[in-house]
Amino acid sequence: MPTEEALRPLAETMTAWRRDLHAHPELGFEETRTAALVASELRAAGIAVEEGIARTGVVGTLRGTGGGAGGNRAIGLRADMDALAMEEATGAPWSSRSPGRMHACGHDGHTAMLLGAAKWLAANRERFAGTVHLIFQPAEESRGGAQAMLSDGLFDRFPVDAVYGLHNLPGLPLGHVAVPKGPVLASSDTWEVRFRGRGTHGAKPHLGTDATLAAAQFIAALHSIIAREMDPMATGVLSVGHIAAGHPEAPNVIPAEVLVRGTARALTPEVRDLLEARFAGLARGVAGTHGVEAVPLYTRRLPPTVNHAAQAAVMHRAALATVGAGAARDDHPPITAGEDFACMLEARPGAYAWLGTGEPGHPEGFHHNPHFDFNDAALTTGAAFLCGIVEAELGA
Repeated sequence: MPTEEALRPLAETMTAWRRDLHAHPELGFEETRTAALVASELRAAGIAVEEGIARTGVVGTLRGTGGGAGGNRAIGLRADMDALAMEEATGAPWSSRSPGRMHACGHDGHTAMLLGAAKWLAANRERFAGTVHLIFQPAEESRGGAQAMLSDGLFDRFPVDAVYGLHNLPGLPLGHVAVPKGPVLASSDTWEVRFRGRGTHGAKPHLGTDATLAAAQFIAALHSIIAREMDPMATGVLSVGHIAAGHPEAPNVIPAEVLVRGTARALTPEVRDLLEARFAGLARGVAGTHGVEAVPLYTRRLPPTVNHAAQAAVMHRAALATVGAGAARDDHPPITAGEDFACMLEARPGAYAWLGTGEPGHPEGFHHNPHFDFNDAALTTGAAFLCGIVEAELGA
């Protein structure tokens, strides 16, 4: 399988792509410049391209010329393209030129790595049989890009036997690859409760029913679900992210309604079901104690990202060939962030890996932070690993 040295000649090109993308970040479903760059580079490599999938998605199709058992198989390699609505603080020469937009999660690096892998694979078609679909996905950051591509017929138009993705991971040593067994990332759901009481003058609370008191006690009790109703060996998260009530110019008014919103995370369907059921029961119970109404709403957004065993084994084999036994891991613990690649893994067998980018260059330089910047030294490792997955699945 290809090693990092095989991809080294593309390092400078991938770095240039990555920094250009970083300087021109685009939000989900707005990645027109990014998609145009991707399509242009794929066509320049002789790869068939279809654009406009789920508005701004791009798929390149590459067919191997080698013989072997993989000739009738097809796989997908996926990279996400979108940025976040954030102001950048890295001070890098390639910093964002778009105010309020920033590649703070490394999708610029993912796109550059898959483009690099595509270039190498196109020049070495004899090394594999079968078909590789290069999936450049829009809108991973909470805008539903994976599901939008699926709804636009992604796997009907580009059938695959398996689909693979990866994500950079600061803190995992540079040059390391981790392919977890089973759960990789948590479900990502949103919940809210509207507490409705009877507003009154702040000096006369006995004339109303206080929704703020009910909301406060609900928030304090919320974490008892995790602490006392879940198996201590299971993983779940309930966090409050937004509270709205009253008016800042009227602190002497007890408001009639309080809105509390938050996020829920789980690694298994059982814990997810528990969080949904118990958050609503708790809200109604607390509200009833205070004589107010609770209107709970739980919105399922993303399922857990769970690797399929056979495809995780393929990825681990590619990691071993790319970075060696000392740097290829299959025991990385799950993380409670979410990832919409989970939707693709529900539609087709596949797996998801972590690419180590080393310690961040700034103390706060982790994902979704204004000081984050992708480590370009990881580009050749990531691209070689992606090529290795192709050879592990389709090698001639």
